[in-house]
Parts: sequence; structure tokens; C-alpha cells
Amino acid sequence: MRTASFIAQYLAGVIFLVFGLNGFLNFIPMPPPTGVAAQFMGALYVSHYLVVIFAFQIIAAVLLLINRYVPLALAILAPVIVNILSFHAFMVPSGLPLAFLVAALWAVIFVDVRAAFTGLFQARVDRSTKKSRGLRNVPVSAN
Repeated sequence: MRTASFIAQYLAGVIFLVFGLNGFLNFIPMPPPTGVAAQFMGALYVSHYLVVIFAFQIIAAVLLLINRYVPLALAILAPVIVNILSFHAFMVPSGLPLAFLVAALWAVIFVDVRAAFTGLFQARVDRSTKKSRGLRNVPVSAN
């Protein structure tokens, strides 16, 4: 499973790096969308929201490719992938195969590093322990 995770990690890194850079450099010409998808993409473009999305894709891709902060990269990519899936499911179904591939790659990587996310899947947080109270009273040193 570890080998599959590394392959998925580097493949996802390459995909997001290429498409993130394409957002800035436009080296893969794509036909303009039509209908509601065109209106949606137009709003994202005019508001410069796409700059943020492409920047996050590049940052996460670099983290995946250099094999550092992989859980952070997955956390950055999760909402991006949800939006990619939603966009293609509701507006441009022709892009669904690549969207499903990226989501599957993300899931394979997630399974390998899921231990980093265990704190997120707790139903309740115990704040009564001495350890957690001590975290609130950490003195700040002025260097």
C-alpha cells in the first residue's frame, strides 16, 4: 500500500502542479465553457478568485512532490477537489473522469497518512485534563 500511496502522491502532485501553473501561464489551451459554467468561471475570473485556487494547487502540489507536510497538502487540496467534483458534476460532466481520478488519488494518499488526522475525528474533546489547561497558560517569552 505504501508504494501505491507514493505513486498516487507524485501523480497527484504532477497533476495539480501542471493545472495550477496552467492557470497562470495558460500553456494548455482549453475551450471556453458555455452556459452556466461560463457564467460561473467568469465570476471566478473577474473576482480574481481563480488566482487563489491556482496558488493553493501549486503550493499543495509542491508539498506533495517534495514529500513534506503531506497531511497539510491533503488538507489544502480537499476543498479544491470537492469544488472540482461539484463543478464537473453539475456544470461540465465531460471533466468528471479526471475529477474522479484526482479524488481517488487523494483518497489513496489519505489512507496512508490518516494517523495525522485522528484528532479531527474525535466526537468530543476532553478539555479538563491538566495537560490541556497547561497549554493555555504557556508564558510568552520576549526575545
